[in-house]
Amino acid sequence: MNNTLLSMTSSCQHMASRLKLYFPGVVIAVLVALAAQFVAEHYGAPAMLMALLFGITLNFLSEDAPTADGIGFAARSVLRFGVAILGARISVGMLTSLGWGMIALLVLGTIATIAFGMLLARVIGQGPRFAILTAGSVAICGASAAMAIAAVLPKDERSERNLLFTVLGVTVLSTIAMIVYPILTNALGFDEVTAGAFIGATVHDVAQVVGAGFSISETAGETSTLVKLIRVSFLAPVVIVITLLWSRPEAEADGARPPIIPVFVLGFLCLATLNSLGLIPQSLGDFLAKLSSWALLSAIAAVGMKTDLRNVVKVGGRAITLIVAETLFLALFVLIGISFLELAP
Repeated sequence: MNNTLLSMTSSCQHMASRLKLYFPGVVIAVLVALAAQFVAEHYGAPAMLMALLFGITLNFLSEDAPTADGIGFAARSVLRFGVAILGARISVGMLTSLGWGMIALLVLGTIATIAFGMLLARVIGQGPRFAILTAGSVAICGASAAMAIAAVLPKDERSERNLLFTVLGVTVLSTIAMIVYPILTNALGFDEVTAGAFIGATVHDVAQVVGAGFSISETAGETSTLVKLIRVSFLAPVVIVITLLWSRPEAEADGARPPIIPVFVLGFLCLATLNSLGLIPQSLGDFLAKLSSWALLSAIAAVGMKTDLRNVVKVGGRAITLIVAETLFLALFVLIGISFLELAP
């Protein structure tokens, strides 16, 4: 009995010390996320981009002892938590409602974009880790995918720089697409459903998909959001494949072999399964979706604070070429696919 009490007391003390260690940095990340959301709501700027830029200006905080540990915790653990509870927004019903032709196009678009990115990266002299990071974020769900993929890739001195560049790149490209793609679908004579399907299948971030879709019509907005959430559902299998293909020798050398399926991916799959079975009430699902958005926003603010912008500039023109080419490839692939499926007039 005494041993049990001593063990519980020790655990509580350890938890309290960890909380004290992480609290200042996590609070800073949340405050930056709040500021980014305020600017997004009042001035129409992308919240992810604002959180990233605000975080970059506070880079010095990641080197300061009181906040450094909490910022690192937010950039790592809060990020994985946010990705995990994204699963509450996914269900099998979403997949079947669009028809198997559209689902096949989305699956093939994801695979083809990642393969294209890996091939082009080899041609222009970019590493495979950077290629899978950019291609995965373009093919699936922008900044959220970039952070999830970065969480399972082996770490090196360029990891945080590459992640920051990728998040910045897909967010900027998503914002441009949010303006250009509705004009493009109108010029091509797409109806509302086809326009929504194209936007949902090609724009990187969920927020910009919603903005672009609903700028056309309610029907286009609902269709684009549904297609986008199906793309988000591809995140878990892609991350699992990346985990299996990329071993982490530094972890295995220490006797700490990483799990075959990361815990946060298991969380994503469990919540998606529960949602598919109708076991997650609508109110809880809405709450988890909102919580996921805030967790990812806080995490990207922390990533910004951990990275020196001078290092990001060093990625060079070839990296910019890679992410832009992947974006254009996906758009062209989906346009051809829509024509093949005879969705377009």
